[in-house]
Amino acid sequence: MTYELLTALMAFAFVSSITPGPNNLMLMASGANFGFRRTIPHMLGVGLGFVVMVLLVGAGLVQVFDAYPVSHLILKVGSVAYLLFLAWKIATAAPISDAERAGHPMTFLQAAAFQWVNPKAWTMALTAVTVYTPDTTFAAIALVGCVFGAINLPAVSSWTLLGQQMARVLTNRWRLTLFNWTMAVLLVASLYPVLFP
Repeated sequence: MTYELLTALMAFAFVSSITPGPNNLMLMASGANFGFRRTIPHMLGVGLGFVVMVLLVGAGLVQVFDAYPVSHLILKVGSVAYLLFLAWKIATAAPISDAERAGHPMTFLQAAAFQWVNPKAWTMALTAVTVYTPDTTFAAIALVGCVFGAINLPAVSSWTLLGQQMARVLTNRWRLTLFNWTMAVLLVASLYPVLFP
């Protein structure tokens, strides 16, 4: 991979990882509701789950979509349904005092599995593999995965920190409820490019 292509890949990885999307909005909500420390497994699941996704997409999952176009539609419908469910869970999350007793942030495995129904993650992975790999060797695909692994985790962590800082403002039930509903609406709005390409 040339220096120019690597630089472009790093820029793409940063911009696509730091901009709002389902992962970042859920991490911000988790940071506000559960704090940074309890959200670490969620962050690691996002970062490492996406790297695995890039590797598997690069290894040939794209060919499955080409051979069986209905599989792409099935994934799209499942993604939308799951994101609507997550939006509802965010909107109805309990305040931190109640959440400490009854609620749980997303686990590592849940966050890693979520990448497979996250429309933004699919767009990022497909773009990274098709645009930024000069060839389809495992080394080229692994490099793309490593670049995303190095850039994605700090980027998504910043959203958790932002959410944790927001918790200082969200000191009563009304403000927290308003914040959670806003995050849920933004999460649903992130489906717009998927539903209306």
